Amino acid sequence: MALQSPALHAFAFTFPPSSREFLCVQQGPRCRLPLGGSTLLIGKGFDGKCLLIRRKLPKNSVGYGLRRYHIPSDKTSACGHAYSQLKSTKKRSVEARVATETFVPNRTSSDGDELETMDPEFYRMGYIRQFRAYGVEFKEGPMGVGVYGAKDIPTLNKARVIMEIPSELMVTVTRQLPWLFYPDFLPIGHPLFEVINSTDPETGWDFRLACMLLLALDQEDNFWQLYSDYLPGNEDSTSLLLATEEELQELHDEELADFIRVQKKRALDFWTANWPSDSVLKLKRLARDANMFLWAVGMAWSRKFDMKITIGAKTQELNMLIPYADMLNHSFEPTCSLRWRRRDRMLEVVMNAGQSFKQGDEMTLNYLDCKANDIFMQRYGFSSAQNPCDVVKFSGDEKIHLDSFLSAFNLAGMLDELYYNEEAVERKDTFVDGAVIAAARTLPTWSDGDLPFLPSHEIKAARALQLECQQHLDRFPTTLAEDRLLLEGESEIRSPRWQAALRYRIDRKTFLQKIMATLDLYMDRILY
Repeated sequence: MALQSPALHAFAFTFPPSSREFLCVQQGPRCRLPLGGSTLLIGKGFDGKCLLIRRKLPKNSVGYGLRRYHIPSDKTSACGHAYSQLKSTKKRSVEARVATETFVPNRTSSDGDELETMDPEFYRMGYIRQFRAYGVEFKEGPMGVGVYGAKDIPTLNKARVIMEIPSELMVTVTRQLPWLFYPDFLPIGHPLFEVINSTDPETGWDFRLACMLLLALDQEDNFWQLYSDYLPGNEDSTSLLLATEEELQELHDEELADFIRVQKKRALDFWTANWPSDSVLKLKRLARDANMFLWAVGMAWSRKFDMKITIGAKTQELNMLIPYADMLNHSFEPTCSLRWRRRDRMLEVVMNAGQSFKQGDEMTLNYLDCKANDIFMQRYGFSSAQNPCDVVKFSGDEKIHLDSFLSAFNLAGMLDELYYNEEAVERKDTFVDGAVIAAARTLPTWSDGDLPFLPSHEIKAARALQLECQQHLDRFPTTLAEDRLLLEGESEIRSPRWQAALRYRIDRKTFLQKIMATLDLYMDRILY
């Protein structure tokens, strides 16, 4: 096949195991070729044995992502020829090389997980825009991208900065009228402003943030056009807004499923009202179909940060999409937090003081303060069986003595700030975890300083509460063992949303069983 430009060398080859052919053009260390409305970006992998093929969809499409194809060692094959052609290209620019050498260490494994260091382009595109990372590395594994320590760090006496993210890379909208944007990349007179202005000031934050994200993806020189390659697409997202009716039924939680249906209808109604078939092109191309808008709203739900920051002389409350910081995963015992540096409008991700880290330890944030698993599923599409703030609704009249229960498991603090008091015991109780703390919060309790508890009454109440937990379990159409077998057997052929729904109901059943086991142990530890 002949191309018009003599500087481009074209060759076609087939990547195993697929039989589809890709037309690749050699043009330096990364190649671009518009092909059927999309672009293929080609680069050499860290190990020198594979090509990283990024299929970048058109601006109005969803599904950016990386695919890794291994190249056979036979240099006479078409793939081998492609690899040898890439090796012979000129070196990266100094700018790109510095970014790569500064932030991309060798690939390692952490706790047995198969983790791969992110593509150098992920670091480079931020580095040349003043993003900085210190002592951490981004890795991708079976459960997605995370941030991990690149070296051992002794116990910190004060917070330590691990990332600096300039405000120019963010997508932000004020939480209150008038709507202001930092940075303001919304052109004067653009019809999208009327769409944003039509949102409900109290509840429409997700639509406003989604609109600004779609606009950022549409602008040629916007950083988010590059960063979107590393965001989950329609097929990879766990957002329940994109879930089918079958996937919602797998939750086995009709209340949560109804909430998602209402929110999905709300988003579709908004898109229908503001993206009619006769809308102007500059607006229509932002979200040509409803799935694109649902994806953007899902990104707003799962990646939004709320912060109060000072810009100039004015303090603003903002809804923010913060690149790189949104790669930090959630933990109920976070190792990191965010803070705003006013003098140069820089957001800092800091490791909290009083902690020590080893190479390979994951850096985490606490996404929400003390919320139940159904809230995490609504916003983020995941849950945890050890959520210390999960709840179970009890309808009976039986109650247990609060102080007796807390002392049985060495729990201390106010009810909304309970923690395991390790200093009060010689040996750590391995049974106590977040689920035990959640049980202390959700079990019906009584407390009266003038009345002592009776052990016989406590045992009777504990058994009644166990019976109610068993009734909750019996209402599920499947057992915990069946769910685990189903997840293990079909996870590879099912969508991420189906897997998240199944894990959610597994976590609910695991929590109920943990409460029953906790009550058993409580009855054994009651002081007579």
